[in-house]
Amino acid sequence: MRLVLWPAVAACCLAATVQRPDANEIVRRSVQAIEADWAQAPHYSFVERDAESKHDSRPVIKTYEVLMIDGSQYGRVIAVNDQPLSGGEQADEERKLRAETAKREHESERERAKRIAKYEKERTQDHALLNAMVDAFDFRLVGEEKINGHDCWVLDATPKRGYQPKNRETKVLTGMAGKLWVDKNEYQWVKVSAEVTKPVSLYGFVAKVGPGTRFLLEQEPVADNLWLPKHFSVHVSASALGFINENSTDDETYGNYKPIIASTAKLSRP
Repeated sequence: MRLVLWPAVAACCLAATVQRPDANEIVRRSVQAIEADWAQAPHYSFVERDAESKHDSRPVIKTYEVLMIDGSQYGRVIAVNDQPLSGGEQADEERKLRAETAKREHESERERAKRIAKYEKERTQDHALLNAMVDAFDFRLVGEEKINGHDCWVLDATPKRGYQPKNRETKVLTGMAGKLWVDKNEYQWVKVSAEVTKPVSLYGFVAKVGPGTRFLLEQEPVADNLWLPKHFSVHVSASALGFINENSTDDETYGNYKPIIASTAKLSRP
């Protein structure tokens, strides 16, 4: 009986080995998915809830409807501290939206180019930080787990020896370690968490990011082959000039993604 069973067991083990990619392959395919998602993101409007606090104070919460108007985003406030705006406040936000729309309709080509370039620069900075994680960390496949209903590969991320950050924003990655959950079927990032494990100086002795600094990103599918953020939080534990406490927390949730109709996203040019 053992002789009969051994070939079956061996075949099962071989199949599991073949089906399980290595960490580098998982990360490579996930980066391809991220690039495709990033290109599609500006074609969607969404609702964003921001909760910001400093020095452990009570957070200030604002909720926005984020629209794309002629090449860059505009956030219309729809709630404050999770309370809907009053009738007068809603009317005021409508006036602001109409004024901004009119302004963009009549701006010069130079003004328009400057506005869009600023928006694209901010997008590029955020995107570059995520991509830098791939260069800054060594990834190790440590298991499998179901997260938010998705079967995931689980990877540990540790600082890569010899990594040279390209700018101040990516320098903090040299002192971080994290974990990545990647959807097995679509190779999308379901969840990313990272935390500073050793102090990182950003401006010599002037500013330092310390242990306790952490961030969390969670994503979800919003359309076929498209995943976008649903939650991002960052807690910064830092000091300025060596002694001033600069702790802050920013917690953002996103939802109600809707495709933008091209005719409404693009204003006519004068």
